[in-house]
Amino acid sequence: MQRAAVPPPVYYADEDYDAPPMRESPGRAWRALGWVSIALSVVLVIGSLTAYGFWRRLDGRIDREDVKGRLGENRPAKLNDATNILLLGSDSREGENSRYGVEAGRRSDTTILLHISPGGKGAIGLSFPRDSMVSIPECETDRRTVPARFGMINSAFAEGGPACTWRTIEDLTRIHIDHYVEVDFSGFTRVVDALGGVEICVPRKIDDPRAELHLEAGRQTVRGQQALGYVRTRYGFGDGSDLERIKRQQAFMASIVKKATDSSMLTDPGRVYKFLEAIASSIRTDEGMTLSVMQELATGLRGISAGNVRFVTVPVQAYPQDRNRVQFDKARAEPLFAAIREDNTVPEPEPPPAKKGPPPVQPAQVKVGVYNGTTSSGLGKRTAEQLADRGFDVVKVGNADRTYEKTAILYGTGAKRQAERLAIAVPGHPPKPWAKAKPGQVYLVIGADGAKLRGAPPMPKVAGEVRADQDICAAG
Repeated sequence: MQRAAVPPPVYYADEDYDAPPMRESPGRAWRALGWVSIALSVVLVIGSLTAYGFWRRLDGRIDREDVKGRLGENRPAKLNDATNILLLGSDSREGENSRYGVEAGRRSDTTILLHISPGGKGAIGLSFPRDSMVSIPECETDRRTVPARFGMINSAFAEGGPACTWRTIEDLTRIHIDHYVEVDFSGFTRVVDALGGVEICVPRKIDDPRAELHLEAGRQTVRGQQALGYVRTRYGFGDGSDLERIKRQQAFMASIVKKATDSSMLTDPGRVYKFLEAIASSIRTDEGMTLSVMQELATGLRGISAGNVRFVTVPVQAYPQDRNRVQFDKARAEPLFAAIREDNTVPEPEPPPAKKGPPPVQPAQVKVGVYNGTTSSGLGKRTAEQLADRGFDVVKVGNADRTYEKTAILYGTGAKRQAERLAIAVPGHPPKPWAKAKPGQVYLVIGADGAKLRGAPPMPKVAGEVRADQDICAAG
């Protein structure tokens, strides 16, 4: 080990700075999916309500359930100002839903985590395939304790209700969930009708008597019962798998968001109120989703555009024990979960280059070694991954030989401009030369004060994502 030449001394675990960076089949078709998109729409357009003073009347129509006391103690911490809402599509046959057949209980055939970035600058809907095999924690209901088990993700709702699904998603993703919203069949049809129908694109003619669905090929608008048949049919679309169905449902949700956020609708008080009245009569949510919470959320979302709303699916792979089931592909899913967890602030613009002198170098020209000088396990690796996502050439990740109070950016001969570029990405730590450093290289030593990167990490690209502003035929 060698001592750094600048006070206070900084120790490194390894001087081998040239070492490479250390980077520590289809399931069953869903029976019911797309009506949960209505829950997404209520979150995205409820801000319009502030203009018409109908909050309290609509609020009294919303059915609420107290679930917070059933979420347990070992919950993920709320790390930031983002809002995460669990959206559930219920296939309950109670009350007016009895026309769809007789089945006991209520199941969730759709589970989506809606993540809204701070300031309402964007939203992402993350779908969880219902046939995913996962670990489900012990859950409490009004009548009994449901033991922990391994099974299909949608069984959490069937056996333990929304609180159990809430706990399960938090355990799987380590993302703190703030609220949940549940929509059933009848609620779906009411809201689609209140919108005046939703545009879809059908690749070929559909005749499915089981779903009471008969559609011509091409672009068209569907309403209430026809829309419900479209989102429930298992025949005539692709291979009938979960993943094929999710893709189609995401296109449907995108179309709903596009129409619900259209300026012609938002400037028509009568249409907005009719739409929101249908929503209020169609959802169930947690008691924490109060009037004041909705108003605060609405304020943050005012002005969001369809182009800033995305839909993706948790990456999965075949479940070896059963070809009709899938399991999370952890190598691809974990970066997605981490990006959502760490969405802390609206990305700040990088400062413009000084008027005199050369512009900052590109991140790819910065060779940086990252060293963890704290007791927080994995901090160096996580920071290195965030730097790599931003284009920096991370050539080493390691641990310092002791803990440090202050984070430092050090550089070798000829690397001053590269260190200054790193300091733009990791502000608050002026670069300092280090006589023992390798020429041309930069070192980030993370101390107790942390190494917060400027802005939020970029969201990983997910194959097959759907954006709410894209052409419906292109999405479908």
